[in-house]
Amino acid sequence: MSDTLTQLPPMDVAGRTERLRERFEAESIDALLVTRLPNIRYLTGFTGSAAIVLVGLDEMVFVTDGRYAEQASDQLGAAGVQPRIEVRASQAGQRDVMRDTAAAYARLGLEAHGVTWAQQRAFAAEWFADAELVATEHLVEDLRRVKEPAEVARIQAACAIADDALGVVAPRLVERPNERDVALWLELEMRDRGATGTSFDTIVASGPNGAKPHARPSSRAIEGGEPVVIDFGCVVDGYCSDMTRTLSVGDPGPDARRMFDVVRDAQQSGRDAVTSGADCALVDKACRDVIEAAGWGDAFVHGTGHGVGLEIHEAPRVAATARDTLASGYVVTVEPGVYLPGTGGVRIEDTVVVTDDGARALTRFSKDFLL
Repeated sequence: MSDTLTQLPPMDVAGRTERLRERFEAESIDALLVTRLPNIRYLTGFTGSAAIVLVGLDEMVFVTDGRYAEQASDQLGAAGVQPRIEVRASQAGQRDVMRDTAAAYARLGLEAHGVTWAQQRAFAAEWFADAELVATEHLVEDLRRVKEPAEVARIQAACAIADDALGVVAPRLVERPNERDVALWLELEMRDRGATGTSFDTIVASGPNGAKPHARPSSRAIEGGEPVVIDFGCVVDGYCSDMTRTLSVGDPGPDARRMFDVVRDAQQSGRDAVTSGADCALVDKACRDVIEAAGWGDAFVHGTGHGVGLEIHEAPRVAATARDTLASGYVVTVEPGVYLPGTGGVRIEDTVVVTDDGARALTRFSKDFLL
């Protein structure tokens, strides 16, 4: 593991619960049942796959099963979080703990976007029959929008690993590997540098496959003189990176070069628009205007970006229909693209952290087109 990873600054996990409680009055709730695992990790430091947390005004109760008894104690203790930890093997046992705890609360918030219909019915009929259940929207996620410096450090470490990995893999494109090989090489290089995994399925799309924004790597060999879209990222201590570069082994000709130049200029225009207080829709417009002026407006078929953190896609959205406003500490992508069916595509993406006077790029790999 690199020195960068071993020297990551500590996070203030313990302080997050109090900030969450401060939102209860506005939501007219007395407590919140947290069921989404990324939110549980944010509030407690727990990385397992099974847990439920009830946050009241003066208490936190953490319930998991026997697989995670020791892990929960270790991780929550290391994070400085001191809930009441209850370990129950069965769902019925977990239900009983939460039902008894929730008896003190008249209005219990649920994470509406993270609870299935079946779960809501069970909560209403069996778990919390005496409480009024209140649908809440993104209470924890809204806290997660502004990244603490220690969170930014983890995202930046993940970006640096991806930068290094592409620096090793890109020169190998001259060997005419297939797309799947390139995706595998990137993952191996990132893991070798300390990443715990990829933050999403790597996209390697060469030639006409580049016209598919979410193409899956195939057995197609990468040929000289054609653009290759490479979109990938990794995870460091739970935090994701995201970067896209478009490369060509040799000159792909004037049409592809023009497409690349337009997307590069659009991406720079979007990056220049990112600053605290900027409307996300206007950042999207800054990219889209450049591409539309080149005559390819209909070929830019997705939004300009999204938040990045514990999840690869977080708030805010950076799109024409977005209603969000950027704030200092947000981490977002800027990733315009042009996709021409039968021909290919170009996408260029950076992950940036929003500052008071602009943005700082966390992905730093060169945007040179030709290898």
